[in-house]
Amino acid sequence: MDLNAPTALLGGLSPQAFMRRHWQKKPLLVRQALPGVTPPLARAALFDLAGSEDVESRLVQRDGSRWSLRQGPFARRTLPPASRPGWTLLVQGLDLHVPAAHELLRRFAFIPEARLDDLMLSWASDGGGVGPHLDSYDVFLIQVHGRRRWRIGPVADETLLPDMPVRLLQNFEPAEEWVLEPGDMLYLPPRWGHDGIAEGECMTASAGFRVPLQTGLARELLQRLAEDDELGDGALYRDPRQPATGAPGEIPPGLREFAGRAVE
Repeated sequence: MDLNAPTALLGGLSPQAFMRRHWQKKPLLVRQALPGVTPPLARAALFDLAGSEDVESRLVQRDGSRWSLRQGPFARRTLPPASRPGWTLLVQGLDLHVPAAHELLRRFAFIPEARLDDLMLSWASDGGGVGPHLDSYDVFLIQVHGRRRWRIGPVADETLLPDMPVRLLQNFEPAEEWVLEPGDMLYLPPRWGHDGIAEGECMTASAGFRVPLQTGLARELLQRLAEDDELGDGALYRDPRQPATGAPGEIPPGLREFAGRAVE
């Protein structure tokens, strides 16, 4: 991979330019980042995979102002009908089970593998989504089937709606809004609020990049640091100056230092 060559994946930016201008700094919408893209697997195959004990899956449903969350595995007969609006099935770690998902992740090999989490695929019926929320990791949202409307914005108030099974922002005020179609991609840095709503049946692949966790002890500790809202921004690993890399298997020096401090 030529790290200084413009690429359609990044809207005509080179990997180096993307890392310098957007990584951990600001969102980027790319129309037709992956023209002709197809889902890593069909709907029926995704539903079958969600029934496996070896796969992490979740079912999120909305009925008006009421939300529900169930953890998999799911027998096919326990999933709602595809024609029922307002529900979403999310399957984590698709790259570990589906070669096409692994190949999709390889397109982001200019980012250190130590930052890689997984590729998640979400299938949603019309109106489905997981509500306005924020994440503690970098994510590339790739529309692989159908249409999804995204509303995004910086979050000044991280207060969550009380007594909800999912973590929803109470006072989300989006600054921008787009409808993504197959092949379009949206990059979001950590802590950016976003809300995606399916317009008809759709599938979205999420390539997530979070703090890498190399051992059981470091994994547990760093995950808690990254997800604990009470610790604030200081607990999160930041690498806004990380350049694109031609050796993604190498652990960046800054990350080694961060992990060392975390386990002291």
